[in-house]
Amino acid sequence: MTIQTGDRLPEATFATMTADGPAPMTTAEAFGGKTVAVFAVPGAFTPTCHLNHLPSFMAQADTLRAKGAEKTYCISVNDPFVLGAWADATASADDITMLADGSGVFTKAIGMELDLTERGLGIRSKRYAMLVEDGVVKTLLVEDNPGEAVKSTADALLAAIG
Repeated sequence: MTIQTGDRLPEATFATMTADGPAPMTTAEAFGGKTVAVFAVPGAFTPTCHLNHLPSFMAQADTLRAKGAEKTYCISVNDPFVLGAWADATASADDITMLADGSGVFTKAIGMELDLTERGLGIRSKRYAMLVEDGVVKTLLVEDNPGEAVKSTADALLAAIG
């Protein structure tokens, strides 16, 4: 079942890249007691993700904070090494924390898996953005087409949360 506005995020463990290598971060640690902006991408370094989606959140990082988002997370069904390299290549680490959902456990649990096997990418995440307060989804924006970043950009999320 696909997650909806008002639903609580399921328990899962992500991986984040640190100076000492990958480190686990649970849903409770990531979202508990915080207001968080989240966006998910089908894959690091893929054209729309790299050229449109991530840059929209980098450009609006200060505005998201001003609207109450204490953190901004990017979730992808990639390993933490790839997401760490993507953060380094884009200089996004100061504003965005990359959460690797390497096996897609969280993505499947919220019903956002996307089968891109025919394109050689396997199971990935749909493209979406959401505002989460203390683990509860307050706003959810899902793209109809994974090759577009229109409904789930930082500007769209800011417009939705007012």
